[in-house]
Amino acid sequence: DRAAAELSAHGTCTPIAADLGTEAGARALTEAIAAREQALHVLVNNAGANWGAPLEEYPDSAWDKVLALNVKGVFHLTRSCVPLLEKAAKPGDPARVINIGSIDGLRVPLLETYAYSASKAAVHHMTRVLAMRLAGQGITVNAVAPGPFESKMMAATLDRFRDSIVGSCPLGRIGEPEDMAGVAIYLASRAGAYVTGAVIPVDGGISTR
Repeated sequence: DRAAAELSAHGTCTPIAADLGTEAGARALTEAIAAREQALHVLVNNAGANWGAPLEEYPDSAWDKVLALNVKGVFHLTRSCVPLLEKAAKPGDPARVINIGSIDGLRVPLLETYAYSASKAAVHHMTRVLAMRLAGQGITVNAVAPGPFESKMMAATLDRFRDSIVGSCPLGRIGEPEDMAGVAIYLASRAGAYVTGAVIPVDGGISTR
C-alpha cells in the first residue's frame, strides 16, 4: 500500500498482494489482473530473493526459497498471463515480457550466493526459450541483467563493499533508477518491438571484465 501510494503520484497504481513463489499465488495474481483489465501490455517479472552463505554452510532451504521465486515464479506468472498478453498484441506492436535477471547470472559473483547466481542464469536462458515459444503469439520476451543498484536487496552488500564495487566498475559508479527505467522503457516501447530473446546487461561494464 505504501509503494502504491508513492507511485500513484505518477499515475494510477493498484496494489495486489501475491506470493509468486507458488503456482497458486501466480495464478491468483493473474486472476486479479484479469478482473480489472481487458489485456496486459507489459509484464515485468521483478520479484526476487537472494541468499548468501559459505559453501560448506549453504542450506537446502536457500535453494528452495530462491529458485521458487526467482525461476518458478517467472515461469508460472508468465504462463498464466499469456492469454492477457495475447489480447494486447497487435501487428508490429507485440505484448512484452521483461524479466529481471542479474550480471551474477552472466559471470561468477564475488559473494557466495550460489542459489541466486544459478537462478539468474536460469532466468536468462528461460527468457530465450520463452521468446522463441511465444513469438508466434505476438509476445516478446527479454531480460535485463542489472549490476549493482541502490535497493533493499543490495543495501547490506553496498554497506560492506561499496568502494570495491565502484572500483570494479568501468564507469565508476553504482546504478541509478533512471538506468534501469531507460532499458525497460526501450523494451516496452515501439523502439523495442523487434527485439526478443535478448539479455541486456545494465552494469556500467562490470560484466565485460
